[in-house]
Amino acid sequence: MANATIATETGTSLKVPVSGVAGRSLRTVGLPLGLALVVLTIWQVAVTVADVPAVILPSPIAILRYIVSRWDILMMHAIPTTLESAVGFVLASVLGIALAILITYSTLARDALYPNLVFFQLIPKIALAPLFIIWLGVGSQSRIAFSVFIAFFPIVIATAAGFMNVDRNMLRLCRSLTATEWQVFTAVRFPSALPYIFSGMKIAMTLAIIGVIIGEFITAQAGLGYLIIFATARADTEVSMAAIVVLCVAGLLLYGLVAAGEWFANRVYSTEAM
Repeated sequence: MANATIATETGTSLKVPVSGVAGRSLRTVGLPLGLALVVLTIWQVAVTVADVPAVILPSPIAILRYIVSRWDILMMHAIPTTLESAVGFVLASVLGIALAILITYSTLARDALYPNLVFFQLIPKIALAPLFIIWLGVGSQSRIAFSVFIAFFPIVIATAAGFMNVDRNMLRLCRSLTATEWQVFTAVRFPSALPYIFSGMKIAMTLAIIGVIIGEFITAQAGLGYLIIFATARADTEVSMAAIVVLCVAGLLLYGLVAAGEWFANRVYSTEAM
């Protein structure tokens, strides 16, 4: 039986049967899709049998029909939301990783910054959204800035934890070999922290989208958040639900890009470690 080689996070390789890999992949993809199909079927049957008005809860078929027929309008609003979410996420990642490095290597910075980061995290974020609009205006700058504000914290915490939870024996070995701090960071700390960094990024990706949507709720003239609010004000639940579905698809695509980046980074560092 043919075997497939899987690289682990430690750089070692495991050989598993191809059938086992295929079965695992099928389970990973098939179970969520199967559950979603069951929920949608129950939803469709319940709405049809109970004769629920479309203004209360449209059926999945009606929502899908609207998405297909008005795909151009939905895409027109999805593009700015997706782009602003992606920009907010990238900026939050850069800021979060930079702060995590600073906290890791500077005790003074850690003592000064960490309590304030926790304090700002405790503030209800939605209460600050109008202030960002006052400070930065009604354009995309305020939505991106608010997205960064609520998305960078998980990256800081997860990345700092990854940098600090490094095998002490590896650090002692590097110091005994007179490795520079930069060499220790690139060869030991950063590769060891990758699972932590991408865990924080996955959380931050969802928060970045939420930040943009909240901004669009308040002031935007385009975007899926604007479309949801506009349709809800007109009691057009079908349009609102269609926009939410498109938003979920855009979020899944962005989340998938982060997961793909994690896979690529693990492959690169696993190859370097071999």
